[in-house]
Amino acid sequence: MSPVPIQSSAPGKVILFGEHAVVYGRPAIAVPVTQVQATATVEPAPPGSGLTLVASDLGRSVSLTMAPQDEPLVAAAQFTLARLSAHEPDATLTVRSTIPISSGLGSGAAVSTALVRALAGFLGHALDPAEVSTLVFEVEKIHHGTPSGIDNTVVAYEQPVYFVREHPIERLAVSEPFTLLIGDTGTRSPTRRVVEHVRQAWKRNPARYDALFDQMGDITDEARQAIETGDVDTLGPLMDENHELLIELGVSSPKLDDLVETARLTGAIGAKLSGAGQGGNMIALVEDDVAEEVAEALREAGAVQVICTEVG
Repeated sequence: MSPVPIQSSAPGKVILFGEHAVVYGRPAIAVPVTQVQATATVEPAPPGSGLTLVASDLGRSVSLTMAPQDEPLVAAAQFTLARLSAHEPDATLTVRSTIPISSGLGSGAAVSTALVRALAGFLGHALDPAEVSTLVFEVEKIHHGTPSGIDNTVVAYEQPVYFVREHPIERLAVSEPFTLLIGDTGTRSPTRRVVEHVRQAWKRNPARYDALFDQMGDITDEARQAIETGDVDTLGPLMDENHELLIELGVSSPKLDDLVETARLTGAIGAKLSGAGQGGNMIALVEDDVAEEVAEALREAGAVQVICTEVG
């Protein structure tokens, strides 16, 4: 057990292609977003204190043994202790995050990843990304009900990934770096609710929705080839196609569509919603020389935050 504080961090993420379809066995591509981070700090506490979990951004503090076991922070700590066959330490674990909640940027996965790494480190263990991802996936089930596994994977590995559920993870080789703008609608959209909405629609009409998922999967495979060969210009039209399919899926919103259209009209190569939809974020592929102009247009159109990130 460490006599000094231990701190770990984890990035946010965006899904470039394949959201929703990935839940049904089709591929998706996701990348880390290092401009936003979750951090977890574990500090020694007096003997007999047990483990106290502090979510400083939410103004909450709970004891590990007294809190509901299905609370995500508590579950992440319990899963970590069980994996390490460790007793509850006398410590205070504080999590902070600059990642907007319920916006498609993987805030839950990032907080859990930072917590797992910090707690393991405090106990003298270094877990590899695969072990961290496995533990965080169990927490994601509490957040999202039936998660695909893509959030915990891209956040734990901190690399672009091509992901197919229940298949080996494939890291994506980015041949030519490219720039994305991430525009936040300011509307929170819990992934669990939207995923369940799509699931119910799929149950009512599986043939129609499977056809949409197949098209999304084909687009994702084309995008993978473009990313790996450095054909950035091809990515834009593929993003536009993917967005149209997401509209047909019923997961866009007027605000998302407005921001996507604004980005296109002011010079973006392509744009789409990212994540669950019905709020949250959209992404736009831009050349560096128009990035600020497009970002400003997104703000004027109502984006509450615009993040610029390079994928590469």
